[in-house]
Amino acid sequence: MSLLALPALVITLLLWAPEPSMAARGGRIGGGSFRAAPSLPRGGGGGGFGGGMRGGGGMRGGGIGFPFLIPIFGFGGGGLFGFLILMAVVGLIANALRGVGGGSPSLPGGSGYAPRVDGPVTISQLQVGLLASARDLQNDLRALAGRADTGSTSGLQTVLQETTLSLLRHPDLWVYANAEVGQVPFASAESTFNRLSMAERSKLDAELTTNVAGRRSAGAASAAGDSDAGNDFIAVTLLVASRQRLTIKGASTAEELRQSLQVLGGVASSDLLAIEVIWQPDGTGDVFSTEELLTAYPQLQHL
Repeated sequence: MSLLALPALVITLLLWAPEPSMAARGGRIGGGSFRAAPSLPRGGGGGGFGGGMRGGGGMRGGGIGFPFLIPIFGFGGGGLFGFLILMAVVGLIANALRGVGGGSPSLPGGSGYAPRVDGPVTISQLQVGLLASARDLQNDLRALAGRADTGSTSGLQTVLQETTLSLLRHPDLWVYANAEVGQVPFASAESTFNRLSMAERSKLDAELTTNVAGRRSAGAASAAGDSDAGNDFIAVTLLVASRQRLTIKGASTAEELRQSLQVLGGVASSDLLAIEVIWQPDGTGDVFSTEELLTAYPQLQHL
């Protein structure tokens, strides 16, 4: 593929978005800040990505100096999550190549020089489809939205821990799940996280209960209505951005889901960059059928 064709492909793919599918009203808790990570130590060797990863140093030859991006990302499960992470990396490569084509100046050389490079960001997405009889979980999330401090890192860590704990307390109601994890360069982490968040939020007809970055709103409480607890579902999405490299095996079995929830719940506040918890339904009388669940969340696997 030619250098001129690559940016056009990147723009076309980045503008693509799935059409909203069947949806119900939902709730959302989240917040975070993608602050710059501390500079890497200067001296001895090129500036590579941090986070314990090897082989990510600046490219040699020609003094280009942009990070070699291809090896630093990995994801499982495919779908929109993997697509967006891939496009984030491809976008940075395209920008770097445009810089090369434009004759951008070489970075300063010299003994012990290393440019400031922020380490890769791990972005994790976990989705769970629970039987509608898990209405205590909805109440837990709504209560958490009412009291959580989403304007601070410690408050966001509390949201993460309490959400994972609430899910772990309902293993008998787990029916479907999916877990994916990938790493992207720090420079593209915020835009990738935001696009993933928008993709999940677009699955809701409306957001009734919200607490995002310290701003709250509360809608009507859920009611059991006439839903069939054996055929109606609650969908919960947990989206986390962290400086910590996470080992998440997946969620193809109940045991894998349990382990993935425990790993996410253990992220330290010092490593937590952003979090989104999105659930549906949340409105009075709203139900979510099996067909609607699997249409909105096609990556879900039956446990």
